[in-house]
Amino acid sequence: MSSDKPTGNLIYRQTAWTRGTHWSWAICLFFLALTGLQIFNAHPVLYLGAESGFAYDNTVLRLGGDGSPAIPAWATIPSQQDLATGRVIHFFFAWIFVATLFVWLAAAVLTRHLSRDILPASRDMMRLGRDIADHLRFRFHHGRSYGPLQKLSYATVLIVLFPLMISTGLAMSPGANAVAPWLTEIFGGRQTARTLHFAGMVLLALFFAVHMAMILAAGPINEMRSILTGWYRCDEGDEK
Repeated sequence: MSSDKPTGNLIYRQTAWTRGTHWSWAICLFFLALTGLQIFNAHPVLYLGAESGFAYDNTVLRLGGDGSPAIPAWATIPSQQDLATGRVIHFFFAWIFVATLFVWLAAAVLTRHLSRDILPASRDMMRLGRDIADHLRFRFHHGRSYGPLQKLSYATVLIVLFPLMISTGLAMSPGANAVAPWLTEIFGGRQTARTLHFAGMVLLALFFAVHMAMILAAGPINEMRSILTGWYRCDEGDEK
């Protein structure tokens, strides 16, 4: 099946729960990324371990250094250097992000969206190689179910990256450290948690870029109609 416009029937593919949480995450991640870069700009250096300073040799990444901000003003919220405001906005959307994840998880379990559409089954893994080859040839299947590569990608983001971002964020919080000091220890220290948090942000940014490219390649009108209204046009014979 090629990436030509599908000619099958419209099917109801995305529930209101899926669409609502999708757009909530999209808004949250926009503000979290740009305020996160504002916070990072205050000290654009990443370390491993529990502490940092002149007495330690644990730097893994250092940006800037010539007196100018490591991250340009257009890529941060607020655009001027304002750590306090950036932190307030960041934490506000972080808690909305966490609440959305719990709402999505509950709905996904109750509607079987998690087991049916997100978690790859053994048959999906058997077809993964062929599905990757089809994507590399820009041959997309328009069916009711997600393909193996889609399932693996979404499962990685929802089950691995999202919880990693939340847990590493909490590991950097003094308040969370007071309640659950073991969380910081799991990551090998607050500085390692900060580095992993930054790495997770980079991976999510890469996922977003690939996600947008796939939408454009597979048919943006059909894909956007699906995530806005729930209705998706399948290939002929792939409605079930």
